[in-house]
Amino acid sequence: MSDQLEQIEELTQQAVRQVFLSMLSMDLALEPTVSLPPDPEGEIIGSVGFIGKTSGVIHLKGGLGLARVLTSRMLGITVQEVDGSEMVNDAIGELSNMVGGFVKSRLCDRGWSCTLTIPSIVRGQQLSIEASTNTRRRILGFGSGEHHFLAELLLKESVSQVA
Repeated sequence: MSDQLEQIEELTQQAVRQVFLSMLSMDLALEPTVSLPPDPEGEIIGSVGFIGKTSGVIHLKGGLGLARVLTSRMLGITVQEVDGSEMVNDAIGELSNMVGGFVKSRLCDRGWSCTLTIPSIVRGQQLSIEASTNTRRRILGFGSGEHHFLAELLLKESVSQVA
């Protein structure tokens, strides 16, 4: 299981960096997984799961201020033009879906067939993700300048070993 977790962790790192570079022109660095700075506007988590021979969930977590910046970059508009929560939810959902799609594609290339779930969004204050006891967890920190967020990977424990 740990070998699978390490491989999917590496795919997740590649996915986040590639998606953010190609879609947002953000060159991200991997950072220590410290807690995020508080955002008085709240937090947002975009999630997408993959189900099949390998099953898990990838969560992207950051402050709502950062989410508006990401939305503006994705849509080619100013942060001031980002209008309401629906626009931000759609952008974060799409980023989550692209990251999940990257990982899914690479897993399928390795013979680990799986399908993606639809993206979901959670908003609130001081959000935390709690994993069930039968999952493995990795938290990855990413940053570019003053922008920082986390990608969290949860893998189902009962995944069979792949050669």
